[in-house]
Amino acid sequence: MANQLANSTSPYLLQHQDNPVDWWEWCDDAFAEARRRGVPVFLSIGYAACHWCHVMAHQSFEDETVAAAINADFVAIKVDREERPDIDAVYMNATTAMTGQGGWPMTCLLTPAGEPFFAGTYLPKPQLLGLLQAAHQTWTEQQSTVLDSASHIVQQLQDIGSTTAAATTFDAAQLDHAVARLQTTYDSVNGGFGTSPKFPPSMVLELLLRQYARTGAAGALEMVEGTCEAMARGGIYDQLAGGFARYSVDAGWVVPHFEKMLYDNAQLLRVYAHWWRVSGSALAARIARETADFIRVQLGTAEGGFASALDADTDGVEGLTYAWTPSQLREVLGDEEGARAADLLSVTPEGSFEHGSSTLQLRTDPDDPAWWQGVRTRLLGARDQRPQPARDDKVVTSWNGLAVAALADAGTILDEPQWVADAVRCATFLMEHHLAGGRLRRTSRDGRIGSAAGVSDDYGNLAEGLLALHQATADPSWLGAAQGLLDTAIEHFIADDGGFFDTADDAEELFSRPRGRGDNAEPSGTAALAGALLTCSALTGDTRYRDVADRALAAMTHTADRDPRFAGWGLAVAEASIVGPLQVAIVGDATGGLTRVATGSSSPGLVLVSGMPDADGVPLLAERPLAGGEPTAYVCRGFVCDAPVTDPEALADQLSLP
Repeated sequence: MANQLANSTSPYLLQHQDNPVDWWEWCDDAFAEARRRGVPVFLSIGYAACHWCHVMAHQSFEDETVAAAINADFVAIKVDREERPDIDAVYMNATTAMTGQGGWPMTCLLTPAGEPFFAGTYLPKPQLLGLLQAAHQTWTEQQSTVLDSASHIVQQLQDIGSTTAAATTFDAAQLDHAVARLQTTYDSVNGGFGTSPKFPPSMVLELLLRQYARTGAAGALEMVEGTCEAMARGGIYDQLAGGFARYSVDAGWVVPHFEKMLYDNAQLLRVYAHWWRVSGSALAARIARETADFIRVQLGTAEGGFASALDADTDGVEGLTYAWTPSQLREVLGDEEGARAADLLSVTPEGSFEHGSSTLQLRTDPDDPAWWQGVRTRLLGARDQRPQPARDDKVVTSWNGLAVAALADAGTILDEPQWVADAVRCATFLMEHHLAGGRLRRTSRDGRIGSAAGVSDDYGNLAEGLLALHQATADPSWLGAAQGLLDTAIEHFIADDGGFFDTADDAEELFSRPRGRGDNAEPSGTAALAGALLTCSALTGDTRYRDVADRALAAMTHTADRDPRFAGWGLAVAEASIVGPLQVAIVGDATGGLTRVATGSSSPGLVLVSGMPDADGVPLLAERPLAGGEPTAYVCRGFVCDAPVTDPEALADQLSLP
């Protein structure tokens, strides 16, 4: 018999709808039921593509003995962390404070008031059964002690959350210092930062590209090139179908955790396009195109949005779809070509993964590209006949905003108009379906809108995407839509120090109001909004948005000083702030030489709109006539404008950093 998750829009919750555990979704009624029964709450938080979430589900939540223990003595609540990042943030803070570490699946025991008194992550079945028994006994015999302990934990977390560090304004010296600190943790052998596990450092790479554009520092570009090439050639990248896995379990990017997330691939698409823009690297262009195709083809939904992820597991086995043995290669390609492919792709008898299988790596470019493309097509065709990982089909506003920005920006840089068209289609779907009464919803699935309200990164990342679309298309509607989102964010999310809370001032009240202090897998709400606000100011000339952006950036300086790896996007935005605004308006030259020159500029803080003179609703094109009837470029730096030019070389000179 299905439990109370059967009507959810979350694929993760639907994975648990037939568990013998009597799961509830997070709702007031669940906590009312806990109060009525006088029992604590068993809270489990995870996400659909999470390997260890699946393991715990199979071991425990599908087990009748475990289910009986939970159902008898607890009210069980299941939360999708991607659908409710606010709930996840609050209880992850509790978990890390109580245990020193966090991760998913997250397991918390709460009072009926929602206050935590136990927190942990993955628990094997014997350990979980022991916890349930001990917690029930303690709750029954020492309930007042448990309640006092939970209240004390909450008070401590609230005190920590209310503490704010002194904010200072980013300057060039501070940005240079952050990059110097990154150099000390850079892995010059394998690329990336630190040891293992290694996550794609997308936002840090954007910072380094902007640092290189501002200063010409060779070290910054070397870190980008070393990391981007190592990731692209390693097992973390799908050498057959494109797209990056979530992270590598080793320092050399060989063995991935196989889930493939939209937010990673959207940000990496943009990084590789930007790397190509400064270097002309053929590898950068290829990876950008293949990653864009992965997003568009494998994650595209019928409604026009993009799905959240492909699962880490296939039929409960991680990597089953993706790993190969030499004999499997020979079976598809024949003995001679199979041996040649095994050598090229680092597939050995010993294997680099499990049970003698290997992930596919492409450490060197093949001598015969045409041969390789044929092999790739045949191997992918054979792989498509294998069981495939599940797809998490929910459309997350924030991550789709990242995808819109990436497709619009990279499509413009690499002259791929279909990517821009796909970005338009996605943005249209989001604005028509995820925005209701001026407020964003967090998710949808199969066109059905979820109940969770949008959080600050939904507003920031979607606004970023809409502003990228405005620049790619000169369509004024995207600029107006972005301004509406930013105005709402300023009204409902801003904090006293200029940063932004994760949740709105009228959102469901948790025991503390969550606020991300730094960037993680995606930009924090504060960094996302700061970037969009800064761009919006440059496009509109409205300095109010810039003032709010600079205050938000100032609120991130403490995190940036402590560890710049967790403030990558904030620091990248700060690079744009101290260099820009650099406003470029081009009239009468939609795809000509002037536009190509401006599109090829990597100057931080640059915004570009190319269209017809005095286009309605496009501030950057207002009062910009053709000079002598020829296509004309107008460059303004810090709202001070140079003389209009009609020659591409003259425009290139104007766009050079001082």
